[in-house]
Amino acid sequence: MRPEALNPLFIEARDLDGVGPKMMKPLEKLGLTRVKDLAYHLPERFVTRRVINDLDEGSEGEQVIIGLTPTEHRASRNPGRGPYNVVAADDAGNICSLTYFGRASYTAKKQLPVGEKRWVAGRLDRYGDMLQIVHPDHIEKDSAAHLARLNEPVYRLSEGLTQPRVASLTAQSLERLPELPEWIEPGQFESSGWPAWRDALHLAHKDLNERARDRLAYDELLANSLALILVKAEGRRRKGQALAGDGSLRAKLDLPFEMTGAQKRSIDEIEGDLQQEAPMLRLLQGDVGAGKTVVALASMLVAVEAGKQAAMLAPTEILARQHFETLRKMAAPTGVEVAILTGRAKGKEREGILMGLLDGSIDILVGTHAIFQDTVGYKDLGLVVIDEQHRFGVQQRLALAAKGKRAPHTLAMTATPIPRSLTLAQYGEMDVSRLDELPPGRQAIDTRVIPQERLDDMVAGVERHLASGQQAYWVCPMVRESETDDIAAAEARYASLKERFGDDVVMVHGQLTPDIKDANMERFASGGAKLLVATTVIEVGVDVPSSTLMVIEQAERFGLAQLHQLRGRVGRGSEKSVCVLLRGNELSETGRKRLALMRETQDGFRIAEEDLELRGGGELLGTRQSGEAAFRIANLEQVQKYLPIAHADARLLIERDGGLTSERGEAARQLLYLFERDWGVQLLRGG
Repeated sequence: MRPEALNPLFIEARDLDGVGPKMMKPLEKLGLTRVKDLAYHLPERFVTRRVINDLDEGSEGEQVIIGLTPTEHRASRNPGRGPYNVVAADDAGNICSLTYFGRASYTAKKQLPVGEKRWVAGRLDRYGDMLQIVHPDHIEKDSAAHLARLNEPVYRLSEGLTQPRVASLTAQSLERLPELPEWIEPGQFESSGWPAWRDALHLAHKDLNERARDRLAYDELLANSLALILVKAEGRRRKGQALAGDGSLRAKLDLPFEMTGAQKRSIDEIEGDLQQEAPMLRLLQGDVGAGKTVVALASMLVAVEAGKQAAMLAPTEILARQHFETLRKMAAPTGVEVAILTGRAKGKEREGILMGLLDGSIDILVGTHAIFQDTVGYKDLGLVVIDEQHRFGVQQRLALAAKGKRAPHTLAMTATPIPRSLTLAQYGEMDVSRLDELPPGRQAIDTRVIPQERLDDMVAGVERHLASGQQAYWVCPMVRESETDDIAAAEARYASLKERFGDDVVMVHGQLTPDIKDANMERFASGGAKLLVATTVIEVGVDVPSSTLMVIEQAERFGLAQLHQLRGRVGRGSEKSVCVLLRGNELSETGRKRLALMRETQDGFRIAEEDLELRGGGELLGTRQSGEAAFRIANLEQVQKYLPIAHADARLLIERDGGLTSERGEAARQLLYLFERDWGVQLLRGG
């Protein structure tokens, strides 16, 4: 139960002054639904504005405050889509456009009446021949004096919110902060010179106070580390079952290839864990094509040799079916019974599978989350394998453990190489095995970089490729064309390619219903369609050996790790494969380096490390994945600097005070509730 002292932080945002149902919508978009969320919604930057008397005094890109008199309102010919411009003049007669997009135009109509002078604060820029201020931050009727504040915070907004409104709500939230006991280890607290928790939040909203922000980031890292260590400690305390296989089934495997040293090493590590009574919690990290499925099968066969069942969980139906076919073929010589259960199984088919699980005639079950529903029971589940681990959070992993008579062993797998410095952040509760060798004979993928202006040549190349009987992917960075951007949209590209290739083209993106998405993927996987146009939903798991060409449009807009995952969809058969990175004309230095590195190497672990340097850790920390949330406060630099310290401190605290009952332990409990890692509290010895 949440400590009473924290209750003021969990009050709903709708209870604050000035928040009605209309304002809750944009707040919900930003995840700002409670006082706590607003208090931790730190400014992205701070600005100092200069008051200027006429536009000639200002510089392009400068934050200014100037008196302007609107002379004309110009609505777009395409209402709701184009810009809404208010033409305004300074006292000297110089002209400037105040430009609004979307619903913000309603604000302009109210706040900027023609002929009445207003003080406008915002960034002065130029569009063509005209000076402009896009979405002014402030418009005041009276004086410029109180607008010229030092270090004005600039918050991330969503449509329907303004800077003054968010500043008012964060101020109200900060007023409600309780005094909390200190959870940071005294030596660390003193040597760092950090402020107390409440002071740190106040300071972080006033200016770029590094010590305050570092302290808040450390709190988040400490909460995460504590929770993950508690998961690991609880797993080791729980009564599991030692699984000792005799090797009889594995000896019958007739693999058409020699296993790599990394595969053999990983199997040995897993087998060693399975022989312990404490349930295994291990992550198998393997590059694209490194052979994780074989390691998973060998691990599951150990469980079956020991008289137990094994289950493999995949995030999507198509991936589950793919795993089922692969495992069934590889396991055929062993005589092991492999079955599949997804949401699609109905009636007698489903009943037959459920009976087979209960009577033990099914040895290995593959499926989506349906395999862990309450209605699904097992005779004796000994091992759970979770594929594409990042799609499932810690809480789901904990829920799976309740399915066996005793806690089953867990092997999680991911095809996304993670830099060593970030492994603790995501998988601090797991032991890690790495498949850092590719199977012999796997062909390198020919990677080429081509400018976007050669698009027609590329389409002609795809036509020749399809005519030769092979298949191809075409990946776009977003689903719909943006009014303010020139990104090629999947729907637009699909329409143009379908015009050229007819029914040979199918499309997959995240906004399609699961049934349509699965049907389109099935048609492509079976060879019924030759070209798949997609967004990044295909980056993981899709295995179509006859697809030997990957085109990635606007490639400079993707992170290296993502490009590497997408490239890994080809090169899965015996034919030579090509990956074409179509780049825009305006490449940044970082974009240039990124694409050059893709041509240079196919080592996913090296790419992950380089991506960290070039791009930062947002994507790698999981922001675009649907499993565990990324860190909200800690940035990449803080993660690298403070995570090892926080992790060591959390481990020491649990070793000394496993139940968190001491004075500092009680404070640490409050920290876990504050960062909503309270599932960690449930695992404490003695509650």
